[in-house]
Amino acid sequence: MSRYGPGRLPLRGRLTLVTTAVFAVLGCGVLALNWLSSRQLIEANRDLITASAGTPQAPLPDPGTTEAPPGTTEIPPGTGELPPGTGELPPGSTGAVLTTPARAFDHFQNAILGDLLTRSVLLLTVFTALAALLAWWASNRSLRRLHQVTGAARRISTGSSLEERLALEGPYDEIRELGDTFDAMLDRLDRSFTAQRSFTAHASHELRTPLTVLRTALEIPLARGRVPDDLRPAVLRALDANARIERLIAALLTLARAETATLALRPADLADAARSAAHELTDEAGTAGVRVTLDAADAPVDGDPALLRQVALNLLANAVRHNHPGGTAVIATGTTDGTVFLEVSNTGPVLPPEEVPALFAPFHQGRERGSGFGLGLAVVRAITATHHGEVEATPRAGGGLTVRVVLPSRKRGAVHRG
Repeated sequence: MSRYGPGRLPLRGRLTLVTTAVFAVLGCGVLALNWLSSRQLIEANRDLITASAGTPQAPLPDPGTTEAPPGTTEIPPGTGELPPGTGELPPGSTGAVLTTPARAFDHFQNAILGDLLTRSVLLLTVFTALAALLAWWASNRSLRRLHQVTGAARRISTGSSLEERLALEGPYDEIRELGDTFDAMLDRLDRSFTAQRSFTAHASHELRTPLTVLRTALEIPLARGRVPDDLRPAVLRALDANARIERLIAALLTLARAETATLALRPADLADAARSAAHELTDEAGTAGVRVTLDAADAPVDGDPALLRQVALNLLANAVRHNHPGGTAVIATGTTDGTVFLEVSNTGPVLPPEEVPALFAPFHQGRERGSGFGLGLAVVRAITATHHGEVEATPRAGGGLTVRVVLPSRKRGAVHRG
């Protein structure tokens, strides 16, 4: 189905039609004026042309015709000339029909104007077709750079990278100005996002040291039994809050690294990442009463093994924590059509489709608020975009969610640096 909708043409098609229509209308106007001007010139010189025609011409006789047409005379057979003093021939006489100068002029005028009209229409048709082809070529060439702007905007809107720039070439026209403005906007956005991520990373890193000192200051007197019994619950709550803040900072650092990482590509396998995640979450899944099923087929990829393990761990942890006792979580990997995939599917509460996009927003925990921070799927999306892949989430009919991460397959013969 055309994305332009029924009855609608792309811009280059409309430009071509408008240009061709304008050319055809103007061409018809020129043709009409040319024909009328030629007719007027011939009519203005009627007397001169008639006088220069000389003696009437004798066309071939029309077989079976015994009467002369109006405005003509007949020459009796064998005489070659009209009877003196008469403009009429005797009844029943036959001979060649002589056309008068006025009638000859009318025939000449009709022949000239008809031939002029035929040739002009033919030339107008040919040049209109050429005008349509040239208009299509010119509009397509002019709009090609506009398609570059649209394609770049689409690619950037579906990913998290702002490194791409248009750098349009050619004459400095409206489209070039649009491309330069678009590049300037990307520069500002890139600087803004980079500053935001840098602040998050640095702030999180700087907070780790005082939190570690605070945790140590609470754990030492607690371990030595120097905390009064009435203060012990408060100290334990402080330690729990401290641990939660440390986990939040670790998650923020992971998200910042995923969004700003410059990958040193190394051979990796999503199957290894899936096995590692399943092994690490065995105890948590057992405590939650969730059965984890592993279906790890080879899925070779070029990427950062640590970040890819984080993807599998976050997806499976999300599947275990947002589940119900007796539920299941399936993690699978494999290869299809030149790509590799990692898919995690779990049972759980019914999720409306319109709520799925919000799951990838940072700090979004949905209706079922757990012990997490709502950063798991945001980290997954950031790491997937860094690896030039795609992630898609689909609600299951009976409840729960299926999340599928698709990455480019490993390139054979590639040189890796690690």
